[in-house]
Amino acid sequence: MSNTHHISAHGHIKNNSVTLNGEVLFKSSDQEFSSFIRSAAKHFEINYPKFYKMDRLSKLAFLAADVLLMDNKSKSAPENNIAIVLSNRTSSLDTDQKHQQTINAREHFFPSPSIFVYTLPNICIGEISIKHQLHSENCFFIFEDFNADHLYVNAEYLLNAQKAQKVLCGWVDIEENNYEAFLYIVEENGNFTHCPKEIKRLYTS
Repeated sequence: MSNTHHISAHGHIKNNSVTLNGEVLFKSSDQEFSSFIRSAAKHFEINYPKFYKMDRLSKLAFLAADVLLMDNKSKSAPENNIAIVLSNRTSSLDTDQKHQQTINAREHFFPSPSIFVYTLPNICIGEISIKHQLHSENCFFIFEDFNADHLYVNAEYLLNAQKAQKVLCGWVDIEENNYEAFLYIVEENGNFTHCPKEIKRLYTS
């Protein structure tokens, strides 16, 4: 018989703001994503030089995860047995388009390896895992819209099969200046019961 799991923390990045458990931690007047994410990284003291070399999807996912995981570690003993289940709508299209531009530039043809590295959406999971030394399961799904049911099923499987102690789940999507990251942590204890209805409520709140 499976245990009842809970959502212990949740965070949102959208509309030039960063929230944690419903509380606004940072808000900026910057409408352009690159300016906003730089300001947010400075505010949260992201001391990770590689952050500024990442693609935009990875920066968004990395910052959202960092805010959640650093807060989570302050409340319990640090551990790295955290699985990651992420999703979005546009895959790595934001970077794919930049990569295609380097191919199309015939007079200066030289596809950039630093851009090509990020033409898979799950690379952002790797960046999070490296920073926080996570060694558990991970996967990235592509959906037309936020799919709470699918995220729920995958997180429950990982926890019930004891493949992870916690699961970092959510939605991270960016296209031009439209961006959103909604991440949450599922584990044994927490304030909210882990179920699709509650996931959807937190996502839309």
